[in-house]
Amino acid sequence: MSLLIEETRDIATCRTLRRVVFIEEQGVSEADEIDELDEVAIHLIAWLEGEAVGTARILLGEGYGKIGRVCVLAMARGNGIGAALIRAAVARLQLIEGISEAKLGAQTHALGFYEALGFEAYGPIYDDAGIAHRDMVIRF
Repeated sequence: MSLLIEETRDIATCRTLRRVVFIEEQGVSEADEIDELDEVAIHLIAWLEGEAVGTARILLGEGYGKIGRVCVLAMARGNGIGAALIRAAVARLQLIEGISEAKLGAQTHALGFYEALGFEAYGPIYDDAGIAHRDMVIRF
């Protein structure tokens, strides 16, 4: 398996991947999925055998980075690509001076996935685009 994860400014490809997973597969509205934050975010893209199969974005806050819009196409799941995207996002944040933690809003069914990567859940469960989520953090 030839997997490459890299930073990209190809927002159109990232949005195409997110459209398939979030809008078409999970039923998230386009209004909830597409926003102006893509322009200021750091975007990661996962290539499997030369095909774009996953993405994530990072937004910077005061002392933290927020990882979001993490998705992997259904045909590529089960290969560790989601975990590789999260590890790459955390590694990217560790390079930024003044950033000491990564946060994310996890769909509740994925809490165990993120816990296995070192994240800890905090706060209540909340609704985001009709899907139950819980905030998580990893400090470094």
